[in-house]
Amino acid sequence: MNAEENYIEINRKLWNEKTEHHVKSDFYDMEGFLVGNTSLKTPELELLGDVKGKNIVHLQCHFGQDTLSLARMGAKMTGVDLSDASIDYANELTEKMGLEAKFIASDIYDVPEVLEEQFDVVFNTYGVLGWHPDAERWAKVVAGLLKQGGEMIIVDFHPMVWMFDNEFTKFQYSYFNTGPIVETLEGTYAERAADIQMKEVGWNHTLSDIIQSLIDAGLTIEVFKEYDWAAYDCFKNTVKIAEGKWQIKGMEGIIPMMYAIKAVKG
Repeated sequence: MNAEENYIEINRKLWNEKTEHHVKSDFYDMEGFLVGNTSLKTPELELLGDVKGKNIVHLQCHFGQDTLSLARMGAKMTGVDLSDASIDYANELTEKMGLEAKFIASDIYDVPEVLEEQFDVVFNTYGVLGWHPDAERWAKVVAGLLKQGGEMIIVDFHPMVWMFDNEFTKFQYSYFNTGPIVETLEGTYAERAADIQMKEVGWNHTLSDIIQSLIDAGLTIEVFKEYDWAAYDCFKNTVKIAEGKWQIKGMEGIIPMMYAIKAVKG
């Protein structure tokens, strides 16, 4: 079995290991989160609006900070993630904080088999689509999880970012989905010195792949935005341009760093 065929298990092991480091990292600021700080950023908050009373599923929720931030805002929350270690920690965090939320360990493509209900909002944030080989299949899962009139919200890093090498010195990968990208990386974006050296498998998806897949799945695009900054300092060779905003040094204001989409099931 090659890496592409076994990508789910490879990536699950990777994220199980990452979780152990992430929950203790300054990057995720668990101390601040526990005393009331939200983990949500401006782009997704603007698209979400008032979530009180809404039934929301957060796909690829990691260990639950964004999911629980929304629960604090009054939403009825369900979080889904490939990593069982992330889900275990999310459940512990939920109990510790005295919140109500449901967490499910599942690959996103398998969600229809483990989650039958439909939601007001399907929520996806930061570093999500690149772990799936097929954007069309992802969009069909999203559409199936939505009620009529429900909203899909995604805020993610721009496909152009993934064309560069890790140091942002040259183009290394195609903008287009030419197949799996298999890498062995050291450390993690949240803790560079973490003792991790594990394989990961990902795919690049063009903006047209993402948008057309949502349209083909029966959704109507209502909002599409691009940003020349990243809401997280998770890349190498960055410069902080304002509070909560980072760009690549030497390419400030030149390349897109993130995009956001709100689509509605009509």
